[in-house]
Order: sequence, then structure tokens, then C-alpha cells
Amino acid sequence: MSVEQLSATLTKEQAYALVDAVMEREDLALTASAHEIEETGEWVFEATCDGAPDVDAFAELANQVLGGAVDFSVEAIDPEINWVAKSLEGLAPVIAGGFYVYGSHETGPIPEGLTPMKIDAAQAFGTGHHETTTGCLEAVEMLLQRTTPKSVVDIGTGTGVLAIAVAKRLGGKVLATDIDPIAVVTTVENAQENGVADNVDAIEATGLEHSEITARAPYDLVLANILAGPLTELAPGMGQITQPGGTAILSGILNTQADGVIAAYELAGFQLVDHLKRKDWTTLVLEKR
Repeated sequence: MSVEQLSATLTKEQAYALVDAVMEREDLALTASAHEIEETGEWVFEATCDGAPDVDAFAELANQVLGGAVDFSVEAIDPEINWVAKSLEGLAPVIAGGFYVYGSHETGPIPEGLTPMKIDAAQAFGTGHHETTTGCLEAVEMLLQRTTPKSVVDIGTGTGVLAIAVAKRLGGKVLATDIDPIAVVTTVENAQENGVADNVDAIEATGLEHSEITARAPYDLVLANILAGPLTELAPGMGQITQPGGTAILSGILNTQADGVIAAYELAGFQLVDHLKRKDWTTLVLEKR
């Protein structure tokens, strides 16, 4: 197998954001990672590809996620290198709200008072490093301080990090859905690893019309960390599956896209409760009227 590596020097925040964006895609890379060069203090984004990387596709994604052009370099690497282990080296633990998200390579002690979640880098979105995921976890933490949801669905679950977070805190059932079968398998594995296999039901589903989603509705908590376009399209359906007084926590939204998403959900019967901004990304907390 011919293995090539694409890399770029970025800030730490940019590198982690691009890692999560690449891992959301199945077609770009085998894996992606971010690490610091000790000698210079610079941060490097790296993506390992099966064959020649699609530089134009990487450039388009980088422009979308980071808001500017990125100068990538490409080189062939030794296919005998354990690139999975290498990718894990750059993923430091993340604290978001009351949650501590870490990989299996992390050997340090878990901080007291936080809910730990072991989530390894995989072919699904959600290692906890992207501002959309941290924003959602912070919003979940704030919500759980004032209410206890009984019926929860996570649309576009990725690695299952949000579903697992709620399941670990509440101990009840959470339905996790994703259009990607790899994400469903990843969520099942992560739920088992985190001791909530009996609490997280993961299914492959497109949109909101799957029989399992409608059968469990209405929900008093809907989670969806996807993208602004799909979120806007799903707004009417979200209004139908969320019970009055229920909460929707939405992310995957650029700050510049937030007003459009808010408007769509107001038409669907929601009102804005909170608007969290983390760098270029927005997390919305809305309540069904």
C-alpha cells in the first residue's frame, strides 16, 4: 500500500479543528492528527492517506473550517509506521463543562469531580477537540444543572460522545442515530468502553423519519451536532419530535450561519435560550414553545 502524508503548520486550535473536520469525512484520509514540535513550539496538522491525497479537497475543507487558505505539503512515508498510534499521540484530553474526554493512550490520572469519557480517534466525528463538541458538552452540563431529561435522542451522533455523556450522567436510555454505518459501530464500541452499552441504542438513520425515532418521540432533549444546512432542513421535523418545554442543543454552525438557523427553528416553534460562541463556531440552546 502506498501511504502519503499531508501536513501544514497551524495554530493549536486550527490544527485540532481541522483534525475533527477531516475525521468527519470518510474519503479524505486514513487518519488525522495534531501535535506540537517541541523544539519550536509550532503545531502541525497531519493527515495520512492511502495513496496521493486530494490536496484540492483538503484546501476546500480547510478554507471552510478555518476561513482561509492553508499551505499543505505532501510526502511519502514508511507504510510500516503505525499511523494509528502516531495519530493518537497528539490528542490531549479535553475538559468541557463537567466532562473529561480522553483517549486510551492517555495514562495520567482522571481529574476529580469530572465525568470521564474514553473516546479514541476514529472514522467518525467527535473526539471532543472541536469547538462544536465542547460547546455541546458545555450546554449539556448547564441543562443538567436545572433539569433531568427523560427521553433523549442524539441526531448525527458521530463517535457517540454526546449520547454517552448524557447516558453516563442520567443513567437512562439515549437513542443515537447517524447516517454513517461506521459511526453507528463506533458509537456502540464507545458505549461499551464507557460502561453504558445498555443505555445507548445506536441506529443507522437518515433524517428523522426512521421508525425507531418516531416511536420514541416526543423527546425532552434533542442533540444534533451536524452542519447548519442539514439542521435548517430538519427544523420542522425537530419541532414535531420535541415535546413542549423540551430542549434542542444544536451545533456544527458557524457564527455567521447562526441567525439563519435560529430563524428556521423559531418558525418550527422554538425560542432561543442560549447562544454559545467558541471561536468561529456556535452552539444553540433552544426550547420548544
